[in-house]
Amino acid sequence: MNARAMYQNVQAGSTEALIARHADLVKRVAFHLLSRLPSHVQAEDLIQAGMVGLLDAARLFDGEKGASFETYAGLRIRGAMLDEVRRNDWAPRSVYRRQREIGQTVATIEAETGREARDVEVCERMGITLDEYHAALSDSSVVHVTSLDHGGDQEDETFDVGDHASRRPDEELAENDFQQDLAAHIDELPERERLVMSLYYVDELNQREIGAVLGVSESRVCQIHNKAIMRLKTAMNAWR
Repeated sequence: MNARAMYQNVQAGSTEALIARHADLVKRVAFHLLSRLPSHVQAEDLIQAGMVGLLDAARLFDGEKGASFETYAGLRIRGAMLDEVRRNDWAPRSVYRRQREIGQTVATIEAETGREARDVEVCERMGITLDEYHAALSDSSVVHVTSLDHGGDQEDETFDVGDHASRRPDEELAENDFQQDLAAHIDELPERERLVMSLYYVDELNQREIGAVLGVSESRVCQIHNKAIMRLKTAMNAWR
């Protein structure tokens, strides 16, 4: 066996070992993500997509860049799952349009008043009822999949700046700037929205648990969360 064939066998063995060792990671990410997705999404579909992400991670991982394989693989697994959900997105474009209108209205009111926009003010400005407003916020929990990296009329314009395994230095710099800009806008969220985002994404509490912490209903937590997401998407429009 020549040296090239030996190298390929070693690489194949390493890839298979990484996949076998981290198969449970795919399931953990799938079931964690499942609690935040529409009810029609199936765990089996997420796991299947996640295994593709794990295979890509095993193939592309470069240990010299500092990150652990599990950290790198977790990102690619989650990304593959979200891509699969987005490909099967059923939402009508009117839902996205209404969400953009709400985000822009909130931003306008807050620019004018210098304080957090009240729900009733948003409804009055848009000419909709409070029930319609809350329904729109509820819809966003189904269609956005907690995503901040897609926008546009078809929700297919990405804010991301390239594949993590093959970025040029300018892409790496742009990604760092994106993350810093996003972090700054999160810091500027109203206190309750910022707290919900922290409990949801950092402490990984579900909406029922967050409701217990804040003393509000689960549906109210959903509204606060989705209002924060729409606010952030509006704020990050410059990255389209």
